[in-house]
Amino acid sequence: MMKMDLRPFRGWHYTGDVSRRIAPPYDILQPSDKAALLDGCADNIVAVDLPHVPPVGVGPDALYDAAAARLKAMKAAGTLVRDDRPALYAYSQTYTWAGRTYTRRAMMCGVRATELYEGVWPHEKTFPGPKADRLKLTEATRMQLSPIFGVFNDPGDVSATLWGAAEGAEPFARGRLRGVDEAIWAVTDPDVIAAVRAAMAEVPVFIADGHHRYTTALNYRNALRDRGAIDDDHEANFVLFTLVPADDPGLLILPTHRLVGGITDGYDCAALMAETADAVEWRSVPLTDALIQTPDEALAAFGPGAMAFLDAGGEQAHVARLADPSVMAALAPDQPQVWRDLDVAILHKLFLEQHILQHAPADTHLGYTARGAEVMEGLASGRYSLAAILRGTPLQSVIDVALARTVMPHKSTFFYPKLATGMVLKPLEA
Repeated sequence: MMKMDLRPFRGWHYTGDVSRRIAPPYDILQPSDKAALLDGCADNIVAVDLPHVPPVGVGPDALYDAAAARLKAMKAAGTLVRDDRPALYAYSQTYTWAGRTYTRRAMMCGVRATELYEGVWPHEKTFPGPKADRLKLTEATRMQLSPIFGVFNDPGDVSATLWGAAEGAEPFARGRLRGVDEAIWAVTDPDVIAAVRAAMAEVPVFIADGHHRYTTALNYRNALRDRGAIDDDHEANFVLFTLVPADDPGLLILPTHRLVGGITDGYDCAALMAETADAVEWRSVPLTDALIQTPDEALAAFGPGAMAFLDAGGEQAHVARLADPSVMAALAPDQPQVWRDLDVAILHKLFLEQHILQHAPADTHLGYTARGAEVMEGLASGRYSLAAILRGTPLQSVIDVALARTVMPHKSTFFYPKLATGMVLKPLEA
């Protein structure tokens, strides 16, 4: 693995209470979300970060030009200010999930752009349209507006060193976004920065969220480098990351449950159980609040790989566990074993592709949610007739899949909470 080159930067940011100025990541926002954020504050970062909705392809040039002009105006007015000295940023998010309160601590910094699998490791597939949109915005603003979410194995003192320098001081910005308390500090002590850089020099980074943003940063850097427009020290070589230690207790990976609508009338859990009896161990149990609210804990009692299927209106959960691993070897011969062992891979390759969707017309629709209550609402509404309750993908599985140089099935991970956009922006020029 290549060595990591991590460095501080002079960020642009809001100050004080930023609750009405920060936003969720651009790729989870709908037009109504953007409108609501701008109604709350015309200076919300979505005025810059989300010029084209939905951001799945390139929009008109005028939209990106307007975003760049808005950014320039916010800097000129002092709405955004720039730090005088290069900093590493200590960033915390405090939130409640399933009745428990967590604080996740992270470091925002620049990480030298390397080709994928050469120090920065992905686990998701990317698509041309979103990358084209992000590249157009980057070229217009010359700013990295939204950080990539990265995970790393802390070599032992990185977090302690960074947060030892931050604690006791007031954050330069704090706010609340969608139930999450956000706060950020600038750490400028050269000795602290040097110690963190040295400790991180041998540490790989695994992308949790932001694969399109990272590959966009690579494309932007490569284009400049190929033209001879930058040297190796230029800011465009460094990508804005928020790095979270893998052992941080606030690093949650939520499950993404599946709902299926439009299945042929009469096809239900009983039919699925009959079709898969030779390869799957099934247990039907009472449907409980614990399974809906805390599926990781509830399904753990049934062993590795257990997932639950629900019928609309049913009072039972049907827990499935693959009994014959050779089934996945036959269905996914080109994938490594670590991929075949994923709950979500078993769900898609075996249950959905081989069985459920074989009983579905062309207008079948899939729904995805991390919230068990939304599963029950979807079934009760009649829009969906079958659901699968999953556990969250373990972080080690994410890392193992990345190291195997393959990608996970669609919507395999939901790192919670999402990072806020607008806490600090990274310029791509000196």
